[in-house]
Parts: sequence; structure tokens; C-alpha cells
Amino acid sequence: MVTVPAIVLNNGVEIPQLGFGVWQVPADETAKVVGLAIEAGYRSIDTAAAYQNEAGVGEAIRACGLPREQLFVTTKLWNSDQGYDSTLRAFDTSLAKLGLDYLDLYLIHWPLPQRDKYVDTWRAFEKLHADGRIRAIGVSNFQIAHLERLSGETSVVPAVNQIELHPRLPQAELRTFHAEHGIATEAWSPLAQGALLADPAVTGLASKYGKTPAQIVLRWHLQLGNIVIPKSVTRTRIRENIDVFDFELADDDLMVLGELDKGTRTGPDPETFNLA
Repeated sequence: MVTVPAIVLNNGVEIPQLGFGVWQVPADETAKVVGLAIEAGYRSIDTAAAYQNEAGVGEAIRACGLPREQLFVTTKLWNSDQGYDSTLRAFDTSLAKLGLDYLDLYLIHWPLPQRDKYVDTWRAFEKLHADGRIRAIGVSNFQIAHLERLSGETSVVPAVNQIELHPRLPQAELRTFHAEHGIATEAWSPLAQGALLADPAVTGLASKYGKTPAQIVLRWHLQLGNIVIPKSVTRTRIRENIDVFDFELADDDLMVLGELDKGTRTGPDPETFNLA
């Protein structure tokens, strides 16, 4: 069984550095896929209200037989539920779908700066945290200006900012800001939705280390200190993605991957994304 190291968040809560994401996993397949992940050694599961598969995650958790405290469960508040009272209601809905008594991490999915609700939303997060219903609270897709506003108008620093991050979008400035303010960086789309896996720089390193291209990129994330949540629906790839703790990339090879930076996103721009 693979043992995944933990990252200590700014409130002392520990999160596995490598977890399992369920974005785009169909609802009727989620319980089976998450079960495979837990069987392979994953102890952190990342879902969201918008993925419409929270119930399947909860089913897998109940079926796996592990004590609740051995699992780290994250979900996210969807955009249409932002606002103080609506956030509290949406949290109750997500918790009920998951079938859990508490969450380990709750994230605001997108900042939606045009709607100007994320500060009130964050105050609801603070209440849920103070009430002991969430062990840690964080955000997703927030930019520096959004984080600075939260810092100026609220009292709890986000434990995590989950952002699109991969060698073609390494987010160096944002990662530096996180490090300076005690915010952990968590990477979604860590493999650029598979676009990196055929890149000659990546395949060359895969050949050199005797690893898969995905394992090379995931190892890059880990050595940068990122939390990472790869997703797969196949048993083989689920197991391969967690089998990344028996080698290290040399500094020169980290630089090779660092040179892939193109500033290109696979997902929306958080400054303009406004989907309800």
C-alpha cells in the first residue's frame, strides 16, 4: 500500500499531498471509481456540487470500511449558491448528499468578481468552520486581488487555493503569493487534461526514469510542493498515478519541465468566468 505524505495547512490540519479528483466522472460510475482509488491507497477525495457526483463519493466512503477520520473529503460551493444564507443551505445539501457529519475541506469554486458575493460567501464559510462543521476552508481559482480582498475584509486566511496548474501554466507569481501568506497550492488539471502526455520533453523524461508521462508530471508537482488531485476512471491509471513516491526528478529535469510554460489554460479565466 502506498503511503502519501501530508501537507500541514495553516490551521494545523493535514491533507494528503496527492488525492483523487472526480471531475467529469459520471454519477453512476463514481462509487466504483472512488472505491478503486481508496483500494489503491488514496485517502483524499475531491468532488464538488457542480460535478453532480457527491452522492457517489459518499457511497464509496461508506462501502470502503475505513474509519471516517482516515479519509480527507473536499467539496466545493457552486456559483449559483454564493451569498451568506445560500451558502449555508448549499453546505447542508452537499453534506447530506455525501452522507457525512463534517467536511475536511470546503472551497468556494470560483470567485465571480463581477457578482461581488465572495466576501459574504467567505463569511458563511468562517461560520461553518467556527461551528466545527468543516475542518478547513479554502477557495478555488482565486487570483491575488481576490485573496487580498478576503484578507482585508475577513478574519480567516484560506487554507488552500485550488487552481489550474501544470507545466504549461505553472502559476509562479500566484504560488509565491500563497507561500508568503500561508496558503497551500492545490493543482487541478495537473496533466493539462492529458495535453502534456505526448510532449517530447515529458516523454523523454518518462523514458529516462522508466515511468509513465503522467508520473513524471505528477512528480514535478510534488517536488514543487503542490497538492495534486489527478483523475482517472481506469484501475491501471488510478494505481499508476499514486505510484510516484519511489523516485525523484533531478534539478535539471525539473528545469526542463519548467521551460514548458506557455501561460496557456485548459479551463476558464477566473477574472472573466461568470457561469451560474
